[in-house]
Amino acid sequence: MATEKKQSFFGGAAVLAAGVVIVKIIGALFKIPLANILSETGNADFNNAYNIYAVLLTISTAGLPVALSKMISEAKTLGRERQARRVLKVSFAAFLTLGVISFVIMWFGNEKCAALLNNPNAAYGIKALAPGVVCVGCLAAFRGFAQGSFRMTPTAVSQIIEAVSKLFIGLGLSMYVVSLGYEDYIAAAAAIVGVTAGSVLALVYMLIDYLRHRPRSAGTDTPDASGAILKRLLSIAIPITLSASMVSIITLIDTSLVQGQLQNALGYTLKETRHLYGTYSSGMNLYNLPSSMMTALTISVIPTVSASLARNDRVHTSRVINSSLRVTGLMAFPMGLGLWALAEPIMKLCYPRYDSELGGSLLAVLGIASMFVCLMLISNSILQSYGRVHVPVFTMLIGGVVKIIFNYNLTAVPSINIHAAPYGTLVCFVIVASLNLFFVYRTMEDKPNYFKVFAKPLIASLVMAVCARFSYRFFAAHIALGGATTTQIVNVGLAVVLAVIVYVALVLALRIVTRDDLALLPKGEKLARILHVR
Repeated sequence: MATEKKQSFFGGAAVLAAGVVIVKIIGALFKIPLANILSETGNADFNNAYNIYAVLLTISTAGLPVALSKMISEAKTLGRERQARRVLKVSFAAFLTLGVISFVIMWFGNEKCAALLNNPNAAYGIKALAPGVVCVGCLAAFRGFAQGSFRMTPTAVSQIIEAVSKLFIGLGLSMYVVSLGYEDYIAAAAAIVGVTAGSVLALVYMLIDYLRHRPRSAGTDTPDASGAILKRLLSIAIPITLSASMVSIITLIDTSLVQGQLQNALGYTLKETRHLYGTYSSGMNLYNLPSSMMTALTISVIPTVSASLARNDRVHTSRVINSSLRVTGLMAFPMGLGLWALAEPIMKLCYPRYDSELGGSLLAVLGIASMFVCLMLISNSILQSYGRVHVPVFTMLIGGVVKIIFNYNLTAVPSINIHAAPYGTLVCFVIVASLNLFFVYRTMEDKPNYFKVFAKPLIASLVMAVCARFSYRFFAAHIALGGATTTQIVNVGLAVVLAVIVYVALVLALRIVTRDDLALLPKGEKLARILHVR
């Protein structure tokens, strides 16, 4: 009989945070080379199909497992083994049913789904993704059961298996298909097969884990009716899922509207539309990196603030929230402004086959937008710590509606066209982050001083960005090595290193960071000692 090893709450949160960070890094390693393998048009086809998967993945990793884990942990704490098993059984049946329905729609209606996205070439990728959708729901059930049993490691490991499989199988298949001379939309579908394979392998791992740790005792309790269990499961999962998946859902809607307007309002051909959207998608890959670095911080804030609130410790609550906001600024501002300052050189370096001038102009706006995404994420965590879980849904809905209206109308203007997409993203997250921070201010008893928290990190980041831009221009004018790629790597690398040195020097000189701030980061206490931060 396998012994169930429980993890502490904070240890479990750390494991999940580490797993998510690893998954995000692997995701970046997957999407950047894949975009170069597929070209702009194939990249658009891949992302059109992948945006559907992103919605389903968020649902499978956000609300449903959390709701299931909550109900199972409650049952196990009360010694209700039969209740725990019935909760898993009902959840698995519900998730599997949803998965099968989604499979039927995507497999047999793949062309209609692609037509809704205004890109018929995405049909192959959507069909290749359909089997993976069935696995998504089953994964949610097993992950929720493991988390409800206070074991977070299986979830983290399964997510890494999924990401690694996607990386190697997806890239390998797409390269092989391209080498055979097939069209880029077929290569995009081949890459999607890697995503599906990752879901299957992750499910196999979670099934094995469940068989090893499933309860052996029959239990003597009387479980609740299946209908009552399903009703409670959905009442917990729906608000969390809406909050977590809102961005993915809006992105999916926006994909359809932008591509539709390029073709219907401006008369672009399908190939021209795919070219433009593919370039925009490549910029989105880089734009997502700053927010992925925020994962560990946002996960750690919720239990820390919640514990302080439970103790009614206003001083500690205020210190944690102010530190989390300041660390967000310290991380997000330089990354976002760095993307703005070096947008075109970074695009030229990461996507040498693409139109770097167009891509750079899109990425520059997305870089600024990424700062507000990070502010949205941390403020979401703070609001959720206070129990105001519906506020992020409300603010994201407002921002999303504005983005859709903005993009729909401005994409139809010939002089703006695809440039409406990043500007719509910027406007959306400025609104969402501003509303969130407003509600944080209204919620806290000790009001945060946003100017004091954000002013110095913003000033240091602006100086760093100016340094990065002008140093790159200097290096580009004076350094020319054997090849264009090598020269670009050296020039961008030198500009980034110089910018980092300037930024760190300013952070220390202006005494921006405190020991409390560093304590929120992994190995923060050790870092504070090295930097002599009080």
